[in-house]
Amino acid sequence: MKLKIAILAGDGIGPEVTREAVNILKAVAEFGAHEFTFSEALIGGVAITAHGTPLPQSTIDLCLESDAVLLGAVGDNKFNHLTPDKRPEAGLLQIRQELGGFANLRPCLSFAALAENSPLRPEVAKDVDILFVRELLGGLYFGQPRWWNKETGEAINTMRYTKHEVVRVSRIAFQLAQKRRKKLTQVDKANVLECSQLWRATVEELKPEYPDVTVEHQLVDSMAMHLMNIPRNFDVVLTENLFGDILSDESGVITGSLGMLPSATIGGKVNLYEPVHGSAPDIAGQGKANPLGAILTAAMVLRHSGHLEREALAIEAAVAKVLAAGHRTSDIARGNTAANVTTTQMGKLVHEALAQSIDRQDSMHAV
Repeated sequence: MKLKIAILAGDGIGPEVTREAVNILKAVAEFGAHEFTFSEALIGGVAITAHGTPLPQSTIDLCLESDAVLLGAVGDNKFNHLTPDKRPEAGLLQIRQELGGFANLRPCLSFAALAENSPLRPEVAKDVDILFVRELLGGLYFGQPRWWNKETGEAINTMRYTKHEVVRVSRIAFQLAQKRRKKLTQVDKANVLECSQLWRATVEELKPEYPDVTVEHQLVDSMAMHLMNIPRNFDVVLTENLFGDILSDESGVITGSLGMLPSATIGGKVNLYEPVHGSAPDIAGQGKANPLGAILTAAMVLRHSGHLEREALAIEAAVAKVLAAGHRTSDIARGNTAANVTTTQMGKLVHEALAQSIDRQDSMHAV
């Protein structure tokens, strides 16, 4: 398998966690005789410093010429004085639009070793495996008109969706549900919002095409509560942009840290992959960042762009093994400081576990 991967490490802890993810991808390439090439480009605050813009054209060009884009994190407080369209985060929104990915996949997988790490009771957090499918290019984040009149003290944002936008992301959610536990939960606010009524009606219209998938609908406020009480009841969760942003971040409570959450954005010209956590500039360069979200994101690169399911599963198994051995970065230590490891040390531990896992698989396959 050949993959050309664009690396946009970005700001804050982005370069630290991305480095560990790339090391894991290089290990997979070595173990499996795959050919992965990596090319670096700037985005966010580092791009503003170097080029005066959060997303240079050279970065866009590189991404469009690649098979996948792996992004670290974007954001730096020193640019907060700029208007929103000039800040680092604008580069992230723009690259999503340029690549055209409309379906954001956010897994929430509770590792057994971290069950007690969650603020939720272990019996609630245990064995959770949810895949959020979030529409990424519509809704309040992009709808027009939008403005803020500081003189009158009035602001407006527009939630807008077309049936086409809902259909294309819903089909992806249905297809993913068919490969998992065959249950789809569509989340909306249909008792108040016309946009949500469109979403619910469209999913109902598509349902007969996927007779093996059970469909249910949840209002977003009740869904927020159910995620904290009965998260094992959910498999694939489909929702619009704003609700998906909030609910998938809330799921970090289940895993114990946002640092454990990967994501992939698919459906466009080139798939974009990034851990859910932000740039965390307050801990940048201190070796405290959790690289597991980025490493699990690397597994998604292999799964969705490389179609290397075996290798993706091997990475996830390696992460589970390292956590089961008691190794923790500070965000998931929960007071167990004796087991704390640095960003680099965690990456090396996963690399070692991955090598052992692949060696065992190869030995079994040879027999």
